[in-house]
Amino acid sequence: MKKDDQVPHINVDYFSDLTGDVALSGEHSVEAIGEKIFKLREEKGISLDELSNMTGFDIDVLASIEKNELQPQLGTIIKLSQALDSAFGRLISGVGTKLFSITRRNEAKTISRSTSRKSKKQIYTYKSLAPEVKGRHMESMIVQLEENPDDEPSIHEGEEFIYVLAGMVSLKIAEDQFDLEPGDSVYYLSTTPHLIAAKEGKATILAVIYGG
Repeated sequence: MKKDDQVPHINVDYFSDLTGDVALSGEHSVEAIGEKIFKLREEKGISLDELSNMTGFDIDVLASIEKNELQPQLGTIIKLSQALDSAFGRLISGVGTKLFSITRRNEAKTISRSTSRKSKKQIYTYKSLAPEVKGRHMESMIVQLEENPDDEPSIHEGEEFIYVLAGMVSLKIAEDQFDLEPGDSVYYLSTTPHLIAAKEGKATILAVIYGG
């Protein structure tokens, strides 16, 4: 193979402002999602016990999410948004007010982080790329992945497209296991059990998620 053939077809350095360590900042804090879930549940008059029956999540898990003791993964948020009859984006990054959104490379908002249910270890942090669009059905994000020792697969309604920007990514789809490197991508139905994490250290991906 020629040396030139080993160069990724995309200039990953272009994403340097997005793929560095994702620090939590700005108007969207890690506490916001738990607070939004609590507010929606209260508005609809749904008890924790009822929400548990609707989603399959233990009451203790739901209570921990609302108290911000556990930061939910994206699949969990999608299930909760469907149970609460709310747009996925409302829980992730709020209700938009614009017909379109242009996000400059230094303007992406870091909105939350997610932790595993078993070890409470942080497994990814994400930036929203288009939170201002109203009535949107997709969420596009830059996600910084970390290693996930708990091997917790996710399954929910919707579809996902993943493009690797930096680092090595470990992906499990049903019983198949793949290692993805910068320039690789994958599209899958979220109803298939899936688990994505950094293979070692950290990795950064572009994720486009349709919550169904």
